[in-house]
Amino acid sequence: MLEEWLASEVISDSAKACLGGLAIGLAFGAFAQSSRFCLRSACLEFWKMKPGRSVVVWLMVFGATLTGAQLLFLGGLIDASEIRQLSTVGTLSGAIIGGLMFGFGMIMARGCASRLLVLSGTGNMRALVTGLIVTVIAQAALSGVLSPMRTALSGLWSIGPDARNLLLHMPEHSGLVLGILTMVLAGWFAIREKLDVRTVLLAAALGATVALGWGFTASLSRISFTPVPVNSVSFTGPSADTLMALITSPAMTLEFSLGLVPGVFAGAFLSALARREFALQAFDAQTGMLRYLAGAVLMGFGGMLAGGCAVGAGVTGGSVMSLTAWVALFCMWIGAGLAIALESRKQPAKAMA
Repeated sequence: MLEEWLASEVISDSAKACLGGLAIGLAFGAFAQSSRFCLRSACLEFWKMKPGRSVVVWLMVFGATLTGAQLLFLGGLIDASEIRQLSTVGTLSGAIIGGLMFGFGMIMARGCASRLLVLSGTGNMRALVTGLIVTVIAQAALSGVLSPMRTALSGLWSIGPDARNLLLHMPEHSGLVLGILTMVLAGWFAIREKLDVRTVLLAAALGATVALGWGFTASLSRISFTPVPVNSVSFTGPSADTLMALITSPAMTLEFSLGLVPGVFAGAFLSALARREFALQAFDAQTGMLRYLAGAVLMGFGGMLAGGCAVGAGVTGGSVMSLTAWVALFCMWIGAGLAIALESRKQPAKAMA
């Protein structure tokens, strides 16, 4: 049925891409809101040596996405030559520096780019304002005043497509085996922590939506007469593109990311309403504002430098075994750990004072 719809000429291919992004975004937003998917929370549990619900959810999402993407590779539904993260020159310096900045900023802002978008849909005005700052800084890093700095840092250590594609340097089916093992590890932690099956299934479904994004855009690109980029769920770049389209273009160019971002917001909003968890939240004396804004700046620039956010580079890029994505994800965990360590040192000092 999907193939018939993709091949139909009732609407344009760009409109199909946008509608596909909207549908996948709706599912992603709903599953992310209900499962509490959040890299920041997972990092807090991990670095405090208390892996629990958030680590389980993150591992299951990553494992399900990796498994799904690798099955698409093995089934011939996607090809490395079609994927930007595997077929173009990458930057390890950008992945390292950007990943560290993003991870550190994520702790300060109390959520990564995807989590901020999901929280915005639940009525969290702090997340909405912070997410807008992330988007503006990302656009400045892409093509504005910060772009020369990003270009300079990216050029410190570049690698070609052959080095970037980990699948070329690993035994066959390694990616699939790694994905399955990650899901098994998540399941083991879930049993140990006595988590309900529903949470684990929601996390697996969330990962499946990211893999579905790869399959959908690849299928559309092969039948489309116009170029359709093969990509999946990401937030730093697409959020910037969506914002700029809204404020600068009288007629928006339809594409996958243009449907994805509002779809995630709407999915989180509907899920929050259904679960009776929608509530307006604003900055106050306890939450503060400066740390959120500083974290947003680090995430906006770091995410664009690293080639994506915690989902775009870490989960989506990692699922196709892109070296730069794995390095960026690793550095995000390290950057988050540094921020957590710094915060833990400040808290005892305040208590003593």
